[in-house]
Amino acid sequence: MTGFPLDNSPAPPLLEVRGVSKSFPGVKALQDVSMHVGRGEVLAIIGENGAGKSTLMKILAGVQEPDEGQVLVDGRPVRIDSVLAGMRLGVSLIHQELNLADNLSIGANIYLGREPRNALGLIARGRIDRDAVVHMRKVGLDLPPRTLVGDLSIGRQQMVEIAKALSTDARVLIMDEPTSSLTQHETEQLFAVVKDLRAKGISIVYISHRLGEVKELADRVVVLRDGRNAGEIPRAEIAHERMVKMMVGRDIARFYDRTPHAPGAPALEVAGLVTPAHPRHALSFSIRSGEIVGMAGLVGAGRTEMLQTVFGVTPALAGEVRVAGRPVTVRTPIDAIRAGIALVPEDRKQQGLVLEMAVRENGSLPSLKRDAVAGAFLNRGAERDIAAEMIRNLNVKTPTDRQVVQFLSGGNQQKVVIGKWLAMAPRVLLLDEPTRGVDVGAKQEIYRIMVQLAAGGVAILFVSSDMEEVLNMSDRTLVMHEGRITGELRRDELSEEAIMHHATGRTRAA
Repeated sequence: MTGFPLDNSPAPPLLEVRGVSKSFPGVKALQDVSMHVGRGEVLAIIGENGAGKSTLMKILAGVQEPDEGQVLVDGRPVRIDSVLAGMRLGVSLIHQELNLADNLSIGANIYLGREPRNALGLIARGRIDRDAVVHMRKVGLDLPPRTLVGDLSIGRQQMVEIAKALSTDARVLIMDEPTSSLTQHETEQLFAVVKDLRAKGISIVYISHRLGEVKELADRVVVLRDGRNAGEIPRAEIAHERMVKMMVGRDIARFYDRTPHAPGAPALEVAGLVTPAHPRHALSFSIRSGEIVGMAGLVGAGRTEMLQTVFGVTPALAGEVRVAGRPVTVRTPIDAIRAGIALVPEDRKQQGLVLEMAVRENGSLPSLKRDAVAGAFLNRGAERDIAAEMIRNLNVKTPTDRQVVQFLSGGNQQKVVIGKWLAMAPRVLLLDEPTRGVDVGAKQEIYRIMVQLAAGGVAILFVSSDMEEVLNMSDRTLVMHEGRITGELRRDELSEEAIMHHATGRTRAA
């Protein structure tokens, strides 16, 4: 009996990229990059800022087209020239900045632009509600479908985005830094959803700077460096040190390189400061010249609000601020700048930069009035000098100082925010989440800058939700809980347990 030969060849990858390249003016974002993701696989894509991760994801989702190379779905070459084309092929991108309409309901967001219609051509709201519930249940959203998205936490909004993608019959979900704004509990819920989707055969492409998350979730890791493939790590070999070395191309043996030195006189003294966010509590603390002080606490503790009050963004209701021993009145940021205080805000894109302007123009913003010619005209020479010094001293990776800031990586954008203040030679530098959204290489450079500034006598107060960062960078740590400073820890007293003890309000001080 003669039969047909069995085809034992392996199934092609669900999604594959072969030799993809992409260039922008002055930047080669991707060069001959290849990768694939199988069915029901969680593939992590990691790399430093500027490695090409976001560009690759936008190509896969149809936001941008490659200059060279192929994209294949189920082994067949395809052209994904629009987001709609990507969705039709089962590929959906969930952006780091969520694309939801706050004023619409969960159901309306899930079917936005794809609303079902009744026989009269009107939107079938009842069907939207019924169908939305099906997809909401897949991600654990047990809420009425007509709940306004604006009333949801960021974590639940993230689940709405995932439900929206599933409603398009997505087979590949691309998640770009999905936990960047989530609490620990919300992060754990997201992990459970990712694992459940994997079990149902849906593939996840997971981009994150948080290597602990990658180790927990990924079946395989693809590493990009400078727009090229740097390597691949199978599940059994995923380790923090290996990922870091492959990302940066070197060992980071001394990631937190601190040289202890004696601090100087008090540079910033705060007494009885009352913030509008927590009017029942007064804050008192001091930072000495050359000292790096961390500010730890849980979400909602009031750390960002405290920095904004010291800098005059939200004027204090009461209290006294002294800089270098002299009382100062800080009602506006201009008052703070004149007193020698600078603030690098938490949200660099909204509050720290003018994204449409060049590196040179952003770098000179705080010093425009100081350097003005005849008190009124822009000093182009000073502007060029500030940009050149910033690029050189802070190692800002940019083709030219005329490059528009929005096209820089997150780490280099953060250096521009820091650099513009250094041109003002501040006595006190306030940093709010200084390494949020930057890669390990950029983190190390920002830490180096902090150490150098402290060695030069600048007093640094930084807020961070990264426990490892607080433990390793602080000479001293202040801990806040619900608007109070509940603890102060010397370097030799620092531990995760000690910080959490104060952060949960079990001990109260000033």
